[in-house]
Amino acid sequence: MPSQSDIRQQVTDQILAALKNGVAPWKKPWKSLTGPHRNVVSARSYSGVNILLCELAAQRFGFNSSIWGTFNQWRELGGSVKKRPDDIKPGSWGTTIIFTKPVVKKKQDDDGTETEERWQVLKTYTVFNLDQVEGPFDHLRATVNENASTFEQFEKADELIASTGADIRTGSQAAYVPSGDYIIMPPKESFDSSADYAGTAFHELAHWTEPAHRLNWDRKGEGYAMGELRAEIAACYVATELGIPHSTRIDKSAAYLQHWIRHLTEDNGAILRACSQASRAANYLLAFVREPEEQVVAAEGEVGTC
Repeated sequence: MPSQSDIRQQVTDQILAALKNGVAPWKKPWKSLTGPHRNVVSARSYSGVNILLCELAAQRFGFNSSIWGTFNQWRELGGSVKKRPDDIKPGSWGTTIIFTKPVVKKKQDDDGTETEERWQVLKTYTVFNLDQVEGPFDHLRATVNENASTFEQFEKADELIASTGADIRTGSQAAYVPSGDYIIMPPKESFDSSADYAGTAFHELAHWTEPAHRLNWDRKGEGYAMGELRAEIAACYVATELGIPHSTRIDKSAAYLQHWIRHLTEDNGAILRACSQASRAANYLLAFVREPEEQVVAAEGEVGTC
């Protein structure tokens, strides 16, 4: 069984390999036909670094679906995982994701006082994509709707942006100004595409969640660039949830790429913290437009079983 450090290192190595190849695994300039990465049984969307791990596997194998399940889950649903192709190395056909399990231990101090120690233990699960499975799952498979309206999809972005009530002002740059708690955005018409506008707005709104009266981000020892990484990932999480293609802009990613590689190389827990905070920021923003039942599923999906 891998140690906690081994699990963190395995995840970090995957993200680093993608970054060194010039790929930001949280970004794709197309919308998912089956929604965010989620579990076939619980229907809960994956959160944190698991979104990146599933996306990396989807890119590597060319999966169209974002629905996943363990070997036993697919079998209990009447399906079976396809035989591993000969060109895939043993142990590489499944996708390893992680979940945190809270642990509480009570201890008695010398003076008789009872205290509690709390920490999180990482657990790994192997999941398989719907595209790797045979069985009665046609109703889950992706289909292209020729009449789908891109404009209607982007209305969801406008709805979320407006629903937050954030103070958004027009200017010549995109930025969140903490001292005044407001966002500056260039005119919508100045962007190359609606996806670029939405992605930029989501990025700045992620920064808008930082103050203590919202999410109170903890950025100790991580610096400005890692804050940008969190906001960048959060923006992509929001876009995926709303069915909007990710922005193709690379200005922020390119500017911080080497810093991210160096920081993740030095600290194998950094990507887990960044993705966890990105999920919190995304869920905070999406709460403005989610239905009540969707709120419950999102909350339950943070920590739990596969």
